[in-house]
Amino acid sequence: MISDITSARDAALAHIAEATSPDDVAAMTTRYAGKKGELAGLKKQLGRLDSIDDKKAAGAAINEAIAAVDAALAERRSAVDAEALSARVESERLDLTEYVVKPTRGRAHLVTQAWERLEDVFVGMGFRVAEGPEIETDWHNFEALNMPVGHPARGEWDTLFVDHVPPGGEAGTTVLRTHTSPVQIRTMLTQAPPIHIIAPGRVFRRDTPDATHMPVFHQIEGLVVDRDISMADLAGTIDAFTKAFFGQAWNSRLRPSYFPFTEPSAEFDIQRPDGSWIELGGCGMVHPDVLIAGGIDPEEWSGFAFGFGIDRMAIMRHGVADIREMFTDDLRFTEQFS
Repeated sequence: MISDITSARDAALAHIAEATSPDDVAAMTTRYAGKKGELAGLKKQLGRLDSIDDKKAAGAAINEAIAAVDAALAERRSAVDAEALSARVESERLDLTEYVVKPTRGRAHLVTQAWERLEDVFVGMGFRVAEGPEIETDWHNFEALNMPVGHPARGEWDTLFVDHVPPGGEAGTTVLRTHTSPVQIRTMLTQAPPIHIIAPGRVFRRDTPDATHMPVFHQIEGLVVDRDISMADLAGTIDAFTKAFFGQAWNSRLRPSYFPFTEPSAEFDIQRPDGSWIELGGCGMVHPDVLIAGGIDPEEWSGFAFGFGIDRMAIMRHGVADIREMFTDDLRFTEQFS
């Protein structure tokens, strides 16, 4: 009987070695392993043996054969599972290799280049990119930002109104957003603190195009709302951004200013390596009224906000004298930047 057990074990091991898929291994497990397997079935023949010693020897041989088959099944199962996973990975593989060859047609616009670089810097600092609609309600664009009807600051925005009446609203209360600050309100209304976002986007004002102004331009705003936020956190963030974007030789400073949606407010400047200063944008601690409009308790949470023009960043970086050059589609101009 020992010979029969050895032959059954060897036949099972040879068959298991031929398994090429998880289904094959599952079928062989049912056939050879367990109490109803072929090897376990040999135990029924132990009763035919005459001596106790023969029965013990045959029983031990059967158990050893079952253990060997179980080990072979486990090893083959692991191998075919790995092969199946590799095949699936290969079939679903996507080539995400960065395209580094210089394109022969087309290139990113200067504003797009600055926009993407700014996003990379702020995301690296822990911010999340948030978006909002370009057509806004008067409430999101002004009132929620502490500029109610009749507020003198609203006259500085040269607003473009849209001929559209929102549901439940009134005529003349829909505008092309004059800044990306409404994204801050929308984020606070839909996300509980802590909040760390930047909001890049296109904005609109009734400006006459000249060397430094366009009626359509681009801004990026930042908002942080958390516990125990102070002006020191704001100053540190501005300085970290300045060095990450421009280089370690650049510095920043804050100067007192006024904005209706922050208190205290400041303008922030950056210092070139040659020592000269350039005004970059505005910032400040989020006004308690703005936090309340965003559904956030100013007694529990505080925050800071900042914003500046992406177009201005682009012309500063590349030394463009007239902002209008970026929008003329003159190939002699655009081919200088790739």
